[in-house]
Amino acid sequence: MRSLNRVMFIGHLAAEPETRQTKNGHTVVNFPIAINRISRSEDGSKKEAVDFHRILAWNKLGNICGEYLHKGQAIFVEGRLVNHSFDDNDGKKHFRTEIVAESLNILTWKKNKSGNSEIGIEEVVEKEEEGELVAA
Repeated sequence: MRSLNRVMFIGHLAAEPETRQTKNGHTVVNFPIAINRISRSEDGSKKEAVDFHRILAWNKLGNICGEYLHKGQAIFVEGRLVNHSFDDNDGKKHFRTEIVAESLNILTWKKNKSGNSEIGIEEVVEKEEEGELVAA
């Protein structure tokens, strides 16, 4: 049986993207995404909470994220979960879960012909087999 590791998020950038180069010359961009969720408390009242997730974008997709994404911008990210563990200077083990972006949509508000607001999508996808980016 094949396994599946796929996540999809719609949220807002909680900070400006940070770009760096690895020792091997690969570009990696990371940024936090804030995702609002509403739940109900025991008395039935609505309660809003925010979850933050760390997104990583590599190489060409990373370059696009570093150039075009900004804090507060709404995005749709599709990718996979990656878990890391490391020991700090005191020998304490830490764990981190990150999302490696495989495709990204920049969400924008546009006016339609009748003057009403609607969501627009600019899709940025890295095709792994060809190694090129497509903007739709």
